[in-house]
Amino acid sequence: MLAFALKRLGLAVLVTLTVSLVSFSLLFMSGDPASAIAGENASATDIEAIRTLYGFDRPFLVQYTDWLFSALRGDFGQSYYFKLPVADLIADRLSTTMLLGICGISFALLTAVPLGVAAAVRPNSFIDRLALFLSVMGQAMPSFWFGLVLIVIFSINLGLLPPSGSSSWKNFVMPTVVLGYYAMPAIMRLTRAGMLEVLNADYIRTARAKGASEWRVMFKHALRNAVVPVVSLAAVQMGFMLGGSIVVESIFALHGAGYLAWESIARNDLPTVQALILIFSLFYIVFTFLSDLANAWLDPRIRVG
Repeated sequence: MLAFALKRLGLAVLVTLTVSLVSFSLLFMSGDPASAIAGENASATDIEAIRTLYGFDRPFLVQYTDWLFSALRGDFGQSYYFKLPVADLIADRLSTTMLLGICGISFALLTAVPLGVAAAVRPNSFIDRLALFLSVMGQAMPSFWFGLVLIVIFSINLGLLPPSGSSSWKNFVMPTVVLGYYAMPAIMRLTRAGMLEVLNADYIRTARAKGASEWRVMFKHALRNAVVPVVSLAAVQMGFMLGGSIVVESIFALHGAGYLAWESIARNDLPTVQALILIFSLFYIVFTFLSDLANAWLDPRIRVG
């Protein structure tokens, strides 16, 4: 297990370095950063002064190395628009996005996994049809439209939940449902397919022949093996929720890191965009690494392979 973990960790470090290089290169792919900072009406002298001030006249590799070591210390530079340290901006917004992502993936797992198991246990039944209906609806329905519908029903018509803000737990109910419902279809289908495959395996028939209770067969033998791909998918979905919650945060006025990313892109605030891309990518890498370890613990054949 230790050798497997070290191998995965080394791969995660290599991916992180690659992502850091790509995210830093975005500063130059979008054009001349000195011209972007100076503005449209700036003179050539002003642009050259800004290029010298920010160190854009140095070799690319030197700039990247300095930025990388500063990022490792938590220093991502200063925002061009907000005139504040980027690290402080992100730290102020990240807690909202983290809370929303954790609530969203929890809602998705607690809803999709039981429905997937029930649909597999009773194929072609009402619960199976219901799971299929919810899965199709989740794929076909845009998240922004679903969020607006919830606001109209539960905020405007019924007055049960606040439509925006982040002052209490009630503000996170509708965003959690919208964000989690987007991840439900894939998790539900994967759980159902995995359970259908496992329930027809020889060791399940053996366990039942030995007199094991149906509860023990389902949750100790079947679900443990069927849930392995679900863990990997949940890790990817969690990374997506943290990095792709821009729409949900905009609809419900949750000023998290996703909304900060939209603001930074709209205002050409490149240091903030760089830092957010790196941080969101790190979330993907960390969650994927943890899911690999969890899968290796659930299924020893993975670490042996």
